[in-house]
Amino acid sequence: MKIASLMTVALLMAGCATTPVTNRTQFMMVSTDQEMALGATEAKKVVQTSKISTDRVLQERVKRIGQRIAAVSGRSDFSWEFTVIQDDTPNAFCLPGGKVFFYTGILKITENDDQIATVMGHEIAHALARHGAERLSMQTAGNLGAQVLATALNIPAQYQGLYSQAYGITSQVGLILPYSRKFEHEADQIGIYLMWKAGYNPNQALRFWENMARLAKSSPKPPAFLSTHPADEARIREIRAYIAQLPAQR
Repeated sequence: MKIASLMTVALLMAGCATTPVTNRTQFMMVSTDQEMALGATEAKKVVQTSKISTDRVLQERVKRIGQRIAAVSGRSDFSWEFTVIQDDTPNAFCLPGGKVFFYTGILKITENDDQIATVMGHEIAHALARHGAERLSMQTAGNLGAQVLATALNIPAQYQGLYSQAYGITSQVGLILPYSRKFEHEADQIGIYLMWKAGYNPNQALRFWENMARLAKSSPKPPAFLSTHPADEARIREIRAYIAQLPAQR
């Protein structure tokens, strides 16, 4: 009863939010202030533990593209920063609050500014849509749910750890991973809109993801239903649909 009461209080304290562009209602147990503080803390760790690129031209190029997209993001309250990390991994990410990091590995795949804007828009979209906070909220609710169910089913204490582990696996496949794929599709859609709004060519997004798909074929990947990212064919198909839906005027 105590666990159930705690879960009830936690759920009552949870709020709803709405994503930009897609207007999807979200379940949130993390406040914006908490999320911003977490983003600032993690950004410091990234800078301290990473090798920052000394290529000033590359740093300025990424910063210029990032600032153009940030200008149309609607989040003037974000402390926008754009940093290139010397690392051959094809990766980029945006922390809550607008701290964006690009690896030199992803920049070797992008063929022009429009394709950099594709990646920039996608990563900024994750932050704008608060996907990290939403995933944390779902995991928190899921953990509370596991405790409540274990108690309600009178599972012996020595087996509750095993039950919680099994419940976590079920939640991961049944809820967290599908939402991760949903987040990716949503970030694609919001990102396409942002790059278009900032004056970049959204058709280059197709070219970029086609290049990424070819790169992915050279390395083994898990089945799409067990991946946090959507299948390449599905992603490209939906991006093409997003582009077709863009308004006539910016």
